[in-house]
Amino acid sequence: MRTPIFVVALISLIGSNAVRAATFTTITDPANPTFTEALGVNNSGTVVGYGNASTPNGFVLTPPSMFTRQNFPAATGGTQVHGIDSGGNTVGTYATGGVTSGYYQSGGTFRTVNAPGTAFNQLLGINQAGTTAAGYGSSSDMSGATGQQAYTYNISTGTFSFLASLPANTNSQATGVNNSGMVVGFYLASGNYSAFTDVGGTITSFLVPGSVSTQALGVNDLGQIVGDYIDGSGTMFGFLDTGGAFTTINPPGATSTTANGINDLGQIVGFYTDATLGFETTAATPLPAALPLFATGLGGLGLLGWRRKRKAQAV
Repeated sequence: MRTPIFVVALISLIGSNAVRAATFTTITDPANPTFTEALGVNNSGTVVGYGNASTPNGFVLTPPSMFTRQNFPAATGGTQVHGIDSGGNTVGTYATGGVTSGYYQSGGTFRTVNAPGTAFNQLLGINQAGTTAAGYGSSSDMSGATGQQAYTYNISTGTFSFLASLPANTNSQATGVNNSGMVVGFYLASGNYSAFTDVGGTITSFLVPGSVSTQALGVNDLGQIVGDYIDGSGTMFGFLDTGGAFTTINPPGATSTTANGINDLGQIVGFYTDATLGFETTAATPLPAALPLFATGLGGLGLLGWRRKRKAQAV
């Protein structure tokens, strides 16, 4: 089965919830044409992600079509590239020897990033200034499925700050951060996910109106947030939150959609599935892919529980 990825340019909005003009462009990794996920985009429009559901094969896409492989040296379980800053520095996740770790890459030099005392880590986003990354770790579960704790990572000092003020920080993920230090992510609450923002230590939880579960997955320097939500019928949609005004993102024919990253120009990257090109869920590689629960970005492995959560899977 093929997994389409999309890049959306939100030109402008009408009112609070209608996209006036949006162009969807399907991205296909030529080295892995049956499975591609776009996970991050910087202000130059450079896109990062990975192909291959079984052994993730990281990429950097320079528009319009130049793919460059990015895989952590000697990683045996694959690499996923999650975020890219304005300077081209990247963050992501790789697996080797059954251990899933986060990484930071600059100028071709890779650095493993694992919080002290953890058994599983993922870096899921980086701000455009390249100073701070967002992610999570589990101290007790090498699969990353339980005990997740959201944190930010200071790239220059190598220090971690756990988001201890979250209503629940036993299964939480920080997925994005902007230049102002605003952090977004989600946490498990009563069996479903609640999105959150963290501004200077003040936590605000939110759900897309009418949803039963919401995950915030990316934020730009304008404070616009993207992610996905599940409605009462169990269908997943992408969303854009602009100052509390929510816009649903759902490419024509999509049956499940995730919006994963947004830059300051309003370009959004993500992925979706449709009725004929069902999402590949056979890849059982422990990778931060997605949980089959939400076929849209989850299909990948089943590590975590959902989108990033889904990403929370062992690589």
